[in-house]
Amino acid sequence: MISYETFFSEWELFLLILMRIASFVYVAPFFNTANVPRKVRIGFAFFVSVIAFELYPEASYEYTGVIDYAGLVIKEAVVGLLLGGICNFTMQIIHFAGRFIDMDIGLSMATVMDPTNHTQNGIVGSIYYYIVMLILMASGLHQYLIAAIVETFRHIPVGKMTVNPSLYPNVISFMGQFLAIGFRISLPIFASMLLLNAVLAIMARVAPHMNMFVIGMQLKIIGGICVLVLVVYMLPSVANVLYQLMEQMIYKLVQGMSPIS
Repeated sequence: MISYETFFSEWELFLLILMRIASFVYVAPFFNTANVPRKVRIGFAFFVSVIAFELYPEASYEYTGVIDYAGLVIKEAVVGLLLGGICNFTMQIIHFAGRFIDMDIGLSMATVMDPTNHTQNGIVGSIYYYIVMLILMASGLHQYLIAAIVETFRHIPVGKMTVNPSLYPNVISFMGQFLAIGFRISLPIFASMLLLNAVLAIMARVAPHMNMFVIGMQLKIIGGICVLVLVVYMLPSVANVLYQLMEQMIYKLVQGMSPIS
């Protein structure tokens, strides 16, 4: 005989697991792009939820009505959105650095439409983003993200999400690292353009009859492209830094949302 009480209690648990994983898939890189159909994302989240439910079938949570259960749903959605959002923000460091590079070499007005996110991005940022994305996919980051969201149920049981004081300084430190890493990525172009501007200033004093404004625009674009070709070999190291930062922030966020023992 089917126990409907047991069935509905397990169904409620499965819905909570599905909410955390679906919210993570909705905002996490690799899965949140517009070229991934919504039905595929929903089906993928469903099957990952089935795996998580089989791995962690036991959960102790209590609620006394629809409002309390809605609070549990919101908690699970917040966990998935925070973890997926921090991964997405880590990938946005590439676009942040690309804007610096575009401004330095004079391509800030040239933007392209990114069909995967429906946003206008710079040329250099888009090129860097897709190269780093391919490198991370080859290194298995998408597998790590799936394993990470499933593993969160071990450290953050269903309905037990809390906000520890350590969560706030971790988020603030991430913003500092966001700016620092973005500037470090654009540093070769920035230093090269700074040196080029110094040379142009000296030439303007030596040969005042020459129009350095017109010459400088062309030299910046040509020199910037040459430097980009040279530093493109550094992108695997950039991808490694982003990978490590993503792992570090997921660990810190899970630690900050784990129930205090």
